[in-house]
Amino acid sequence: MPIPEVAVLVETDSSWGRNVLRGVASYAQKFGPWNLLVESHDRGPSWAMIESWRADGVIARLATPLLLRQIQQRGVPAVDVGDLFVGAEGVDAVLTDTDAWAQLALDHFRSKGFEHFAYYAPPSRDYSKRRGTAFAAVVEAAGQRCAQYRPGYRVGREISREEHRRRVGRWLSQLPHPVAVLAIDAQRGKDLAEICTLEGYNVPDQVAILAGDSDELSCEICTPPLSSIDVASRRIGYEAAARLAARLEGGACLAEPLLIAPDGVHNRQSTDVLAIDDPLIVQALRYMQTHAYRGITVDDVLAVVPMARRQLERQFKKQLGRLPAEELRRLRLERGRQLLGETELPMDAVAEACGYAGSTQFGAAFRKHYGMTPLAYRRRLQSS
Repeated sequence: MPIPEVAVLVETDSSWGRNVLRGVASYAQKFGPWNLLVESHDRGPSWAMIESWRADGVIARLATPLLLRQIQQRGVPAVDVGDLFVGAEGVDAVLTDTDAWAQLALDHFRSKGFEHFAYYAPPSRDYSKRRGTAFAAVVEAAGQRCAQYRPGYRVGREISREEHRRRVGRWLSQLPHPVAVLAIDAQRGKDLAEICTLEGYNVPDQVAILAGDSDELSCEICTPPLSSIDVASRRIGYEAAARLAARLEGGACLAEPLLIAPDGVHNRQSTDVLAIDDPLIVQALRYMQTHAYRGITVDDVLAVVPMARRQLERQFKKQLGRLPAEELRRLRLERGRQLLGETELPMDAVAEACGYAGSTQFGAAFRKHYGMTPLAYRRRLQSS
């Protein structure tokens, strides 16, 4: 039986694209062999199918109508890992779950005490409006308003860097401060941080910035380093390869996209702030963040912070949208999620490191919060 030729068209100048490619390669190594046809250099949105390629299937971030048309004309199974042409005829899609992405961003901001939110995505052909719409929806569902950057020009128009800076500066001046801004991706997050510095806005005290994806280089070289959402791009690549394999075996195209929830938030300096005016609540949160993994309770917090329990609960609900006990549980489970993904510690050791009495208690709490057992979560990460 001939080895399938699979064209993979994703950019390799970002962590997102490289991790998608790693996920595809991981599946091919386990269930192949496949011969992966990959460009040796980045071509990004200007991609077109190479005429000499006789691909049996395609995995691509469909960035242009031309590329979509070329793939459809070839009549081979195809899986899209972008969100610009969702629902294209004959093309499967494996995408980030935008609703989960937006909720994760809002939860991160609210854990810092923010009450004002904004979304930054300059007009571009690189992405759709899906994520901005999703973030605005979850913010409004929480009873808040989301300011979106709308500079007043269409996609494709070229403006100078100085004009871009002036437009973004005017937008920043109209926002209430402190404000939490979700940027569509790391590149635009870094761009926003640079303009904030030039315009005299402190990051994160006045403008906290969360990047919508995890391009490590862009996040780490930014000043200050950017917090970012881990959109599970390696798993997207793996699941896209699995979907293509099903199509190569004669399976039908899916009616709906396969949605992949993000893995979490990588917390860096650009959101490392508590935007809360109440000093006692800030004191309580700092104490929780330092001691949550020692198994403390709300009573331990009250022993440090001179407040009545009812007042503490009322202020937490107002500032963070959850009770003190829920915040303690969130901190512990987030630490557990990170340890499961980044270490090979046994479950008892993970539970102990998170402040739980044992793996049974930790497992029950983890499953209730994330919808799967800790072991299933670790296996899911390892499989991709």
